[in-house]
Order: sequence, then C-alpha cells, then structure tokens
Amino acid sequence: MGGSDARALSRSLLDLCRMRKLTIATAESCTGGLVAGALTDIPGSSDVIDRGFVTYSNDAKRAMLGVEAGTLTNFGAVSKETATAMAVGALERADVDLAVAITGIAGPGGATPGKPVGLVHFAAAARDGRIIHREQRFGAIGRTAVRQRSVVEALRMLMELARGPQAAAKPRRAAAATRLRPRVTRSPRRHAAKRRTPRSPRG
Repeated sequence: MGGSDARALSRSLLDLCRMRKLTIATAESCTGGLVAGALTDIPGSSDVIDRGFVTYSNDAKRAMLGVEAGTLTNFGAVSKETATAMAVGALERADVDLAVAITGIAGPGGATPGKPVGLVHFAAAARDGRIIHREQRFGAIGRTAVRQRSVVEALRMLMELARGPQAAAKPRRAAAATRLRPRVTRSPRRHAAKRRTPRSPRG
C-alpha cells in the first residue's frame, strides 16, 4: 500500500463527498499533514477539503483541537481517547461534516512500554454523531511505511463515514412486517361477527 492506493482512495472519497455535499477536516500528528496532502493533491479538492490541523506536540493538540490535558496525561498522546478527542475537536473547530485524526509512533524511536513503534490510533467523527476508532500495530516496518499505511487507513475511515449509516433500513422493514401481522389475525374475527348478525332475527 503506497502512494497509488492513497491517490485512488482520495479520488473516490472526494467524488463521494461532492455527491453527498460533505466537507472534511483532518487532524494529524505522526503523519504530519500527509492525509490532507493526499486529498489536496487532487485537482478541485477545495470544494470538499476545508482545513488540516498538524498537531505534533501535546501543546498543539490542546491549543488547536481542545484535547484536555487530563486526557493526554492519563492516556497519553498515542491512545484511543486522544485520537477521538482530536477528531471531535477538528469537527467542531472546522464546522465540517467529517473529520479524521491520526496519532501514533512512526519510529524509529519513541516507543514506550506497551506502545511499540508502529502503533497508530485513528478516529473519525461525523456531524451526525457517528464516531469510529481503530488501532493498528504496523510493526517496525520503517517510518515512511508506517506513515503511508496510516494515510490509507485514515482515508478508508473517511470513506466509511461518508457512505453514511447503512443498517438504518433493516429495522424499518422489520417494524413494517410486525405491523401487518395484527391486521391478518383480526380479519377472520370480523367475518365471524358478520355471519352471526343474520341469525338473531330467526331465533
């Protein structure tokens, strides 16, 4: 997975967002703006891409995205909680429809106990309240490879949210089916009542 994958995904994502009239912001730490770069490398992307936040330091995450100091202290910069806070912060500050956040350890240094090189947390948030998180452990495959794979994963998550919730139609069909059942059981009773009415004068 490399530049060609990111370019193809970027084109597909931009086309889908244009069709659905969605706008995007990115919040990046270990990728340093590569996701925003992949998207804005496509001509005409300005009708979808609003802005990108490169928040490499903890201070930047707090100041630009509103990540709380307690979140960074308790969970660390590379965590589900921080990635989610980054995505929600970007969504709110840019006032867009979709936002994605990436925070990880690209290497070669930076590993800590329980957080090895190649660990990356992703979060994507939508204006309708949907939030998804993924954790990837790419391993020590090299700084460039970790960053490239992170870009592709972030674009895939944006695609997932841009497509919208897909399971919404199934409960409606089930509800409609249950509403029809009482009507079927009631109909024989109505016919039986009609048959009884002519018998009363004869007796």
